[in-house]
Amino acid sequence: MRAAAESYTRRLERVSLAPLWNTSTRYRLFVFFLLAIVAWGVYAYVVQLRYGLAMTGMNDQVNWGFYIFNFVFWIGVSHVGALISAILRLTNAGWRTPLTRLGELITISALLIGAAMIIVDMGRPDRLLNLLFYGRFQSPLIWDVIGVATYLTGSLIYLYLPTIPDFAMIRDRLRRTTSTIKLKLYTFLAVGWRGTPEQKARLDKGVKIMSVMIIPIAVSVHTVVAFVFAMTLRPGWDSTVLAPNFVIGALFSGMSALMVVMGAFRKFCHLEEYITPKHFKNISYLAIVLLFAYFYFVFVEYSTVMFKFRLEEKELFTLLLVGQSAPWFWLFFTCAFVLPSVLLLWQREPTIPRLVIAGILVNIGMWVKRFVIVVPSMEVPLMPTDFHFATYMPSWVEISIVAAGLAGFILLLTLSAKIMPVMPFVEMVEEAEEKHAEGKEEKHVQEQHPVRRRQGV
Repeated sequence: MRAAAESYTRRLERVSLAPLWNTSTRYRLFVFFLLAIVAWGVYAYVVQLRYGLAMTGMNDQVNWGFYIFNFVFWIGVSHVGALISAILRLTNAGWRTPLTRLGELITISALLIGAAMIIVDMGRPDRLLNLLFYGRFQSPLIWDVIGVATYLTGSLIYLYLPTIPDFAMIRDRLRRTTSTIKLKLYTFLAVGWRGTPEQKARLDKGVKIMSVMIIPIAVSVHTVVAFVFAMTLRPGWDSTVLAPNFVIGALFSGMSALMVVMGAFRKFCHLEEYITPKHFKNISYLAIVLLFAYFYFVFVEYSTVMFKFRLEEKELFTLLLVGQSAPWFWLFFTCAFVLPSVLLLWQREPTIPRLVIAGILVNIGMWVKRFVIVVPSMEVPLMPTDFHFATYMPSWVEISIVAAGLAGFILLLTLSAKIMPVMPFVEMVEEAEEKHAEGKEEKHVQEQHPVRRRQGV
């Protein structure tokens, strides 16, 4: 038993720390490819800064477009950290341990890209200072800025605290080498960690406090994002159910994004022994619950508005169901509900590719849903006496910047694997040692009571 535990630790160390020490040619090429897309997006943003928002497809009527609904999408994806790490940690779901850091890394990366979309949408980035200095606290836009900044700060702390023992472990291994810069970096990040009982007790207390705090912060962030729409008198937005709709949709898209990231890291970092089909199945069960919950909220959102059918809402739903936005609406419905429900409920092998495909489809559907929320409502005119529908078509600048955002998200996750283990190494080792100790104690009890063992007691 002890030899098996030591063998497990050695294998885990070899696999989880390999990306930190070794950099393959394939990894360098992939990073270069992502950097090229990001660089093109930066060029497009420079063009926008020079010539203004006239370089986008937005106009006087549709003044929110690609940037805003991508902001909503990325903020939604960020909710996976609160669900997979905080909630499951508080409920002592032991199977979630290899996935917690991936969830937290997704949260940080998605928040950074989402926050960048706000700055890009403002046209001139210096206007953000005007929002901070002269903004009215009664405005949901101010709540949004405060909420995103608070969530990002809390998520960084929540990612950092459980990673301290891993930083200390890397520091101790670097002392055998001559990498002075890395040694200084990890010594700083380890903050004097020695693994004493007192330090472990304090760290455990801090992690539990952050686990409790991060959940309401995450819920409040997407609630405030929904308030930006729901507190505006526009067709499709004027709904009291929009806030819980956004929260459930965020959890659904975040959980689906986790399945995709799990599949990618499992394959390219060789984590097959630690991220197993069981983990994918457990995540899929949560995704099924969230799928039906989100379908319920979407049904309530549309059915209550359609029952009243005010003039401008009638025009909006005609636009969505059979009009120029109908292809987007039905693409959302197919990718978010129809195909994922088949893939998630149809329990057939191979499990992992099936669930990864379901996760990709869900995120495509949820991305399109953000478009359906933002653009068609703005295309409907506010003056009912002159129903002149606006049109919106994103420009190459918007497409380039949004593509750079996706590449930046993947790049942040890719580079994170060079800074820290993508799985909580020390925590997994401690869990393996606890299981070894429990198995040893159980064996000792059986040896002391052979009669009870034979009777199956």
